[in-house]
Amino acid sequence: MIKKIKSEISKSIKNKRINVFLLFLLFSFIILIFSKLSKDYTNTISFRIDKVNVPQEQVILNDSATLDITLKTHGFKWLNYYFKKPKVTIDFSKDVTKKDSKYIYNKSKAYLNNTQFDKQVEILSISPDTLIFRYDVNMVKKVPVKLNGNIKFSAGYSTNNPILLEPDSITVIGPHVLVSKIEYLETKEIVLNDIRTNLNEKAPIQLPDNSSDLKFSNTSVNLKATVEKFTEGTLKIPVKVINIPEGVNLKYFPKEVNVSYYVSLNNFNTIKINDFNVVCDYAKITSNQSVLVPELVSYPSIVKNAKINQHQIEFIITK
Repeated sequence: MIKKIKSEISKSIKNKRINVFLLFLLFSFIILIFSKLSKDYTNTISFRIDKVNVPQEQVILNDSATLDITLKTHGFKWLNYYFKKPKVTIDFSKDVTKKDSKYIYNKSKAYLNNTQFDKQVEILSISPDTLIFRYDVNMVKKVPVKLNGNIKFSAGYSTNNPILLEPDSITVIGPHVLVSKIEYLETKEIVLNDIRTNLNEKAPIQLPDNSSDLKFSNTSVNLKATVEKFTEGTLKIPVKVINIPEGVNLKYFPKEVNVSYYVSLNNFNTIKINDFNVVCDYAKITSNQSVLVPELVSYPSIVKNAKINQHQIEFIITK
């Protein structure tokens, strides 16, 4: 029992020695870090440009401008620059001069020191020493959106109305030189197969390559359509001959032709013979032509793929 107590006491003393050693090692490391960070260092770093008070009716074209600034400061300041992207603020109401269609910024090191940095930072050099900002007048334009899609319905399914885009147009704001060239925008390619239920899909818009200089009221649209079950119908439609010259007695056969079409099941019973109009235009006959050609000149808007199944009407002229 006494041996066990002695063993525990010995272990405790050894552990305390290790803890004290680690504690001194940690303190030494902290002192070393503080010693390093308190020294001055010189380095060059890229500062992004933060533009403020730009005239509302204008837009700056080169947003990617940066300033490479060589600084001398202590390590604590450098830590701040490395962890957070540094920036230089350019106030377009007082820091730039306007010449032709450009804004020019060429402030001195002393000006930057006094306005952008504290006393612990010394600016050694600035590159480039002048920034030139091209600008243009903002233009607002509403442009239509077109569907770039490959949409296939299941057999026997379709839509009565065209597929809708909501909204069907968007507003583009930006430099006149860019916006004026945009006549329409397309969605990114939408591929849908075997559709048999109503469509309600989000379609991203394919933005222009220079979209960083532009603002868009929407960057996507909703693709919508009501999908219904369709069936085939066939009706016998009377044939009318038009533009028969005065004094010509014309007999033709057949008097009716079959017209086939696709229509939704909901509208199948609403389709009537009088909804179709098939005519033959006598004025279109050539000298060596012995038949009339029937044309489907009107049919209900709710039917699809309407077509005449007979393409010739025989005729004779009697006295």
